[in-house]
Amino acid sequence: MNDFERAIVYLNDPFNWSRPNGIADLAVEHLTISLVAVLAAMVVALPIGTALGTSRRGGGLVVGLSNVSRAVPTLALLTLFAVSPIGFGNRATTIALAVFAVPPILTNTFVGFRGVDPEVREAARGMGMSRGQVLTRVELPLALPLLMTGIRTATVQVVATAGLAALVGGGGLGRLINLGFGQQDYGVMIAGAIAVAGLALLTEAVLALVSWLVTPGPRRLPFLQVRRAEGAGAVPEPTASGVPL
Repeated sequence: MNDFERAIVYLNDPFNWSRPNGIADLAVEHLTISLVAVLAAMVVALPIGTALGTSRRGGGLVVGLSNVSRAVPTLALLTLFAVSPIGFGNRATTIALAVFAVPPILTNTFVGFRGVDPEVREAARGMGMSRGQVLTRVELPLALPLLMTGIRTATVQVVATAGLAALVGGGGLGRLINLGFGQQDYGVMIAGAIAVAGLALLTEAVLALVSWLVTPGPRRLPFLQVRRAEGAGAVPEPTASGVPL
């Protein structure tokens, strides 16, 4: 039995899921760390991106902040936190992941609000809407697709990276990878990697569905749109009389 087969056997064992600190408990802890990190990033990035996007200023600042944040590795932040009062554990990981999640949310929020047509804003103001009403009823719905894309991208990245928590004494599915590596049990290590990847893919699917549900306008499933487009572009076959069907 090779390492990949041992990983599949490990994942198919119900005891490994239901026992204390098993896969189920670690997955919940993994998602909790990720959710707190993304929410913290949203609290910081959404107001800044909205303010700069609606004023159509600060593009250079947004690009600069995003580039600086992307240039700092999460593992480097965890190392710095370890020698600071923040220390080890889930708190350090959550802060590092929040910094990691800020750039995509900030950038997409800024681009989404900046892309709203100024004439649409002026028309809304001409109808007597207040500044707050223009923001929530006009600008936000138009910027929402890009905004949700930024949140989805950040969340998937955070879920995929949260396994680093195990390196600084934290929890999550990364503990399986760390355990397998420490015991030279590559089957357990591969099982942990599969679990993290599966959780990231599940997160992507759920947030894609949420984004589809909250996007304004008629909602059509993507594969239905493709089929209708193909049907609209098809040339009718002529009959024997030369008249198309």
